[in-house]
Amino acid sequence: MVEPGITEPVVIVGAGHAGVAVAAALRTRGWNGRILLIEAEKEIPYERPPLSKDLLKPGAPEQASPLRTEKFYVDKGIERLAGLSVDSIDREGRAILLADGSRQGYYRLVIATGSRARPLSVPGAQLPGVLALRTHDDAVELKRSLMPGTRVAIIGAGYIGLEVAAAAAKIGCDTTVLEFQDRVMSRVTSAPVSRFFERLHQGNGVRFVFGAAVTAVEGSGRVERLLTADGSSYRADVVIAGIGVLPAQDLAEAAGLECRDGILVDDACRTSDPLIYAAGDVTRFTGSFDGTSQRLECIQNALAQAERVAEDITGSPARSPEVPWFWTVQHGVRLQTAGVRHPEDEVIVRGTPAEGKFSVVYLRDGRLAAVDTIAGLADFRPAKKIIASGAQIDPAAAADPAIPLADAVRAPIPVR
Repeated sequence: MVEPGITEPVVIVGAGHAGVAVAAALRTRGWNGRILLIEAEKEIPYERPPLSKDLLKPGAPEQASPLRTEKFYVDKGIERLAGLSVDSIDREGRAILLADGSRQGYYRLVIATGSRARPLSVPGAQLPGVLALRTHDDAVELKRSLMPGTRVAIIGAGYIGLEVAAAAAKIGCDTTVLEFQDRVMSRVTSAPVSRFFERLHQGNGVRFVFGAAVTAVEGSGRVERLLTADGSSYRADVVIAGIGVLPAQDLAEAAGLECRDGILVDDACRTSDPLIYAAGDVTRFTGSFDGTSQRLECIQNALAQAERVAEDITGSPARSPEVPWFWTVQHGVRLQTAGVRHPEDEVIVRGTPAEGKFSVVYLRDGRLAAVDTIAGLADFRPAKKIIASGAQIDPAAAADPAIPLADAVRAPIPVR
């Protein structure tokens, strides 16, 4: 399916999960026009989550797992342009300017540039041995740096920092995590979950320093120590900055598209220019279930937004939105989250954390807003359905792990 007279391709800038999924979804929905996928990295588009998990394991191959085989792109007629970045967008001329000076027109443009690691901005941050983890090359460099006895200092106790800490400890590194807040994963989860994972890491040899504000990196030709605001010093052979990511919105911003810590998009992932879409980590949007402005850094959101882009371009019926979900694995224990927790939500623990398998549900105005499941998925699937329905929950029933979560539901709240 392609409208008569369309000769220019749908151009997708960025070949991560969102970009590749847009291309695939267009073909699934019958788009038979040209599709051009542009990526600054030279490798075939690859999976990102294993970079901080499987790839760092001892004995694991250093090759990244491809999102799709080369044959897929050939069979689907998806043109790939790898190793070349986009310099600018000419919105009036409906074209992009590439780094080699060439110009490419577009019928529709999709920005799927993702995010980049937030840089560590303290003196000495450029010393060799100070690493970030965002690309396959980053992961390979980090893996080659992790050896038994290596002193590893990780700045930041979010998902990435803790996944790296788990891998480093498994290898036998002397591993320390420095976190500015008073607990791990404070941005994404509640205190009961944080304390469980702190104990899990400590039991595997990881040390934590909370309230730590890193002020400098020192070393003679290579990193040797970190300094913190309280005057403490921590020896390190390798430093990993896991202090979050920034949306890679520069291209959109320079083109005059509306951005605010992410490219602003509507329900169909259209930007402020109706001919330009955006999908994935780079976007900011209004959440379907809580009505808040948010930017979600997860594969589920990337894939869901890719579907919405393809639906809008092809004129296909839009699917119902999916409740966002996230996951991490640390020391072999899986944390899976559905919904988006707010700090003011009521926190209810289902089960006993000391037993290593429990759930935490989050209530907002009587409704189930989010759930964390640790080492078990019994509550995960029903929680997604309850969140999507907007149903109210009986707090007492929700706190009893012997009662199925679905049986804690009260009457649904009418959709306004």
